[in-house]
Parts: sequence; C-alpha cells; structure tokens
Amino acid sequence: MACSAATTAAASFMASNPTRALFPSSSSSQILTIPRSFSGLRQPLRSARVPRSLSFSRGSHSRRSFVVKASGDAPLVGNKAPDFEAEAVFDQEFITVKLSEYIGKKYVILFFYPLDFTFVCPTEITAFSDRHAEFEKLNTEILGVSIDSVFSHLAWVQTDRKSGGLGDLNYPLISDVTKSISKSFGVLIPDQGIALRGLFIIDKEGIIQHSTINNLAIGRSVDETMRTLQALQYVQENPDEVCPAGWKPGEKSMKPDPKLSKEYFAAI
Repeated sequence: MACSAATTAAASFMASNPTRALFPSSSSSQILTIPRSFSGLRQPLRSARVPRSLSFSRGSHSRRSFVVKASGDAPLVGNKAPDFEAEAVFDQEFITVKLSEYIGKKYVILFFYPLDFTFVCPTEITAFSDRHAEFEKLNTEILGVSIDSVFSHLAWVQTDRKSGGLGDLNYPLISDVTKSISKSFGVLIPDQGIALRGLFIIDKEGIIQHSTINNLAIGRSVDETMRTLQALQYVQENPDEVCPAGWKPGEKSMKPDPKLSKEYFAAI
C-alpha cells in the first residue's frame, strides 16, 4: 500500500500487543502474521464450511495479489440491516453502540476497515471525521468498525495524526472482536479474520440502501458517499423521481416513465 511509514508510537504499541497481528488457522496450530507491507496474502482455506466461497490468486514473490473473490451471499441492499450492540470508543471514553437505536431517528453510514495502526485506514477514518458536520446536517451518523479491541481504538485515537494516529474523532469507533458484525454484513475474510473495506448507507427505517466493498488496498471516497446519501434522501422525499448517473443536489432528476423520462433526455 502507498501509505505513511509506521511510526514509533504505533510500533511501540504493536510490540507490546503482539497478538493483534496474529490470526489462528482454522484447523491447525499455525498462525498468520500480517507483514509490514500488509500485502493481504491469503492462506488457503482449510475447510469448505465457511460462510463465503473464496478463491485466491497469487502472483510472484515480489508481487502478491490483493484480489478476493466471493460468491454465494445474498445481497444486503434492500434488506433490513443486521442489528448489533457493541463497545466503542468516542470522545476518549468507552461507550455502547446499538444500531437499532438509530431507527426512526437518523441515517447511518456504517463502514468497516481492516485493522488499527495500519496505513490506508487512518486516511479514511480522519477524512470522514473532518466532514462529520456535513453529514450531521443531513441527519446522518457515522460509525466505524474493525475487529480491534476498544483498548486498541483508544490508543490509536490518543496518537497524533502526524505520527500515523487518528487524534480526536467526531464519531464512534466500534470494536468487533468477536467478528460477528463483520460476518453479518458479509465483509469478513474468514481465513484472515479481518474485514474488507465495506461501507453501508442505512436509512431511518433501518434498511440498507447502498453498499460498496473495496479490497484492502483501495481507499474510499467521502465525496461519493456524501453524493450517494444525498441522492438517496432526494428519492425518498420524491418517490416519483429517480436520480441519473452522477446526480448532485440541484441537478435535474428523472421520471421513471417511458414517456416522461424523455423530458430529461431532451434537456441533456
């Protein structure tokens, strides 16, 4: 990954918590260590009884594949979001977050990232925090999730951004140490025990209206998340209209009708 170098603070934390980077094999005593490059190299699956069917492509020793192929899972979009209750870190304190408490009150941006004290992850986490006020104006809460403990989250929040940390965040970071949340949203890599970069927009009724899942090396766009949220809210407020490609607030929408849609096409 093209990310900042590991810092002294992060290295010190990892040295004192070596088990954070270790994941047990599914059927043996072997362990998989995440290398400094965070290359995403997969161990072969040792059992067919896993929730996702994965196939892995390996390159040469100098270039390792970052591709995860999954199949067999029903799409979550259009279905009710799996509820969860978990510990989180917010404002330097431990709190409890329950997804269902937002139903009827707020939209939710729920995003997963692989691990604390890594590289692409802090760029995404801080970018969403810096834009939190804009999401708040759209009656939307942001929730970040990884498989790390709340103690790891707290240590990362207490690390300065210039040293690879997060600094204070404007939304909670949720701990999914049991991996149950990642699994229920279909983003868990079973053999590696961490989550892909999944992002879900959940409406006020608790229905998942949008999802994107990136592989580990690919960061997400806050701008596109904002645009998609605005389009969702527009069509929910205007159920007889739909938003064409790249739609932004103030631009012309479309009528989902063979004849009325021609007004849009005639205007572009």
